[in-house]
Amino acid sequence: MDKTRRNNLKQARTLQIWNVIYDVIEVVVSLIAGITANSSALIGWALDSVIEVISAATLGWRLHGELKGIDEEKVKRRQKITLNVIAVSFTLICIFISYDSITKLITMETASWSTLGLIILLVSLVVNPILIYYKRKYGNKLDSPGLLADAKDTFICLYQTVVVLIGLLLVNWLGWWWADPVAALLIVPYAAKEGWEAYNKAKDINYNIAQND
Repeated sequence: MDKTRRNNLKQARTLQIWNVIYDVIEVVVSLIAGITANSSALIGWALDSVIEVISAATLGWRLHGELKGIDEEKVKRRQKITLNVIAVSFTLICIFISYDSITKLITMETASWSTLGLIILLVSLVVNPILIYYKRKYGNKLDSPGLLADAKDTFICLYQTVVVLIGLLLVNWLGWWWADPVAALLIVPYAAKEGWEAYNKAKDINYNIAQND
């Protein structure tokens, strides 16, 4: 392995470590804010961020594996398990968000204002574009589909952040009680798409392993 690639791998691995640290903070803060304010959108956003933690941690582990020369077949088997976990997690998130949001639309239950939720959403609007930029940068330098795909996932998270923020502000400014559950429901199609893609990627890895055995 040449020195330039090794340096890029180290930088990309460090990026994923910081990504995991921030996402863990994001999950904890947004869950507290969502539960306190009874906000489906904030809770759904927090649960989706859990998947971001798993994805970033897995990718960091893969980059570390390349640096340390871990056996490729073992990496693929562990990646398959992780992708299946992600697929199941996304499915459960879709079910929870759909049930919780539809229930609140039927009962006309209103979410409370959350200053804590507003703060973490605004911070994410700043942090996520930075993460996207560097993931694309190192993804292109390393010719890494994983890093480029992770950049796409972070972009989707950025979109969801904007949607949840708009829902939170509409509830507070205009009293649109339905804005919060609707904002939460807008997360579902993207979560379902990511879950399906994770499932298919796991199948592809399983097929490749079977071919090599």
